[in-house]
Amino acid sequence: MDEAVNKLAAYLGDRLGPKLLHADVALGELTIAIKREQVPEIIRLLRDDPLCRFGCLIDICGVDYPEREERFDVVYHLLSPWLNHRIRVRTTTDAAHPVPSIIGLFPAADWFEREAYDLYGILFSGHPDLRRLLTDYGFQGHPLRKDFPLTGFVELRYDDELKRVVYEPVKLMQEYRSFDFLSPWEGMDTAIPGDEKAGNADSRNGEP
Repeated sequence: MDEAVNKLAAYLGDRLGPKLLHADVALGELTIAIKREQVPEIIRLLRDDPLCRFGCLIDICGVDYPEREERFDVVYHLLSPWLNHRIRVRTTTDAAHPVPSIIGLFPAADWFEREAYDLYGILFSGHPDLRRLLTDYGFQGHPLRKDFPLTGFVELRYDDELKRVVYEPVKLMQEYRSFDFLSPWEGMDTAIPGDEKAGNADSRNGEP
């Protein structure tokens, strides 16, 4: 498998030339880095080239490196069922510069791109319906960027009495938590039913 992956890396190096920023083979997996403007072109090549045939889009995800100028990596995972190859394609961007959408190449990218936008704020140009996907209506910020306050916003729930959806201030239920040096959760004050049997069994075995 490693030999096949190394051959694929060498082939893509020749095929893409300067468009390939770098390629790494680790743990039997190939990762290539490209510029965001060239994402559709190179994804199309990986799909259609007879020596690649990456016809299955497994996932698109984001990775956040807040200390970088272009803080986000957008990572594409592709599979070739015919050649039994996998490849990881990485590109970089920030919150202001969109990455070209690949919905025209893989319709399944619709969900993945909306998910990356919702959770990280990564923009995709050419996406026909780039809306939030996992957070509720009116949510401000992007959860996986961790750059929003935990209080001061509203949460969405269904009210059984009013028979409709209502917005309320976020409630953090903390009264049941009792932190100490042993456990972050308050333990039971009484023995759990059945523990006395376990204690008797340990005594018969000579254990304290």
